[in-house]
Amino acid sequence: MLKAICYLKTEKTPNGDSPIFIKISHNQKSITISTGKFISRERWLFTNKLRNPLKVEKEKVIKQYLDNLLITIEKKYLELSKLGLDISLNDLRAELKGKRLRPKAKSIGIMEAFEKHNTYFKRKVEAGERTKASMQKYTRSKDLLKSYIKKYYSFDDYPIDEINSSFVYNLESFLKYESVYKGKVGIKNNSVVKYIRNFKTICAYAIKMNLVTKNPFDIYEGKINIKEAQFLTQQELDAIEQKQFSTNRLEKVKDIFLFSCYTGYAPIDALNLTSENLFQDNSGNLWIRTIRAKTAIKANVPVLPPTLRIIDKYREQQQGLLPKISNQKMNAYLKEIADVCNIQKNLTWYVSRHTFATTITLANGIKIENVSAMLGHTNIKQTQHYAKVLDTSVMNDMMKLNSKYQ
Repeated sequence: MLKAICYLKTEKTPNGDSPIFIKISHNQKSITISTGKFISRERWLFTNKLRNPLKVEKEKVIKQYLDNLLITIEKKYLELSKLGLDISLNDLRAELKGKRLRPKAKSIGIMEAFEKHNTYFKRKVEAGERTKASMQKYTRSKDLLKSYIKKYYSFDDYPIDEINSSFVYNLESFLKYESVYKGKVGIKNNSVVKYIRNFKTICAYAIKMNLVTKNPFDIYEGKINIKEAQFLTQQELDAIEQKQFSTNRLEKVKDIFLFSCYTGYAPIDALNLTSENLFQDNSGNLWIRTIRAKTAIKANVPVLPPTLRIIDKYREQQQGLLPKISNQKMNAYLKEIADVCNIQKNLTWYVSRHTFATTITLANGIKIENVSAMLGHTNIKQTQHYAKVLDTSVMNDMMKLNSKYQ
């Protein structure tokens, strides 16, 4: 709240009058400004600071001037408030002097930035540019951050430009050891790192929209613990491919899984494929052409003979290239397939994508740059993770070198 009062400085001018000043107070801070008007201390006290009815014309003029100045101060304050600006008393003084200094914009809260980003992201999902799963990721991130701010600061929001290293690393600790979701306390390291990357993305969006100037999460140095990618060996892949299941349910799941093994498409991308995604190049080679839902990156893959057999098997039986199935049911049925085929691995739909990256492509000498392009990775570092686990690929290269020394 703004408060302005007139007062008399005790210093006297040669003619015996003292200067009149105005003290402006706001948010427990204050400044003084000179009015340029003078009056004797005796008359100031006698007229009760010019509040009593005045008879002297000079005093009436001073009174009118001071009233107008106080109204002007109030107007300037309201103008700046309506613009949504963080009001500084020095800036207000500059405005009164006609300097028109622009005050700094109010700091946007990170929860407000989340709202703006998620509204924008929702439109991308509705346009088919991003997936609902990605939207859920940001919604979950927002809920976690809101819980942290409420617990540690008792606020509904927190200014982005006030976020420091203490805020960031206390947040990391909260996520790891205190956050509660579906009755489970704490989140594992890799998920925590991904959540904080989401918070960094929100602040990057705020920078892009000129809402803030720096990203407070740049200081975070948490890293994901790389786990060995789960994939099938050629022998395990052959065991599934050669197995004939008596139930139509498991046979379909087998075909969908093998399709992903030979194309590298993630579940969401595989189920969205239609005949419109098929095209033939000038040499007569058949390709599947699509854009990855997760990253919006092009992921074009040549159709291998096993892939074509599956496409032909289900051609015109449904709207897409493959039968529809939920990710949950797919993974449940894959466990049955693993038991029947005596595969001692946690078989999930995503294992097929890893199998394509390792057993189907890299192990057969496909250049890592081409594998990265087919997987729709945003950078080759993501693909190098698969290359690290391929001892057979290393052995093949060393066998070539070994022959030279025989």
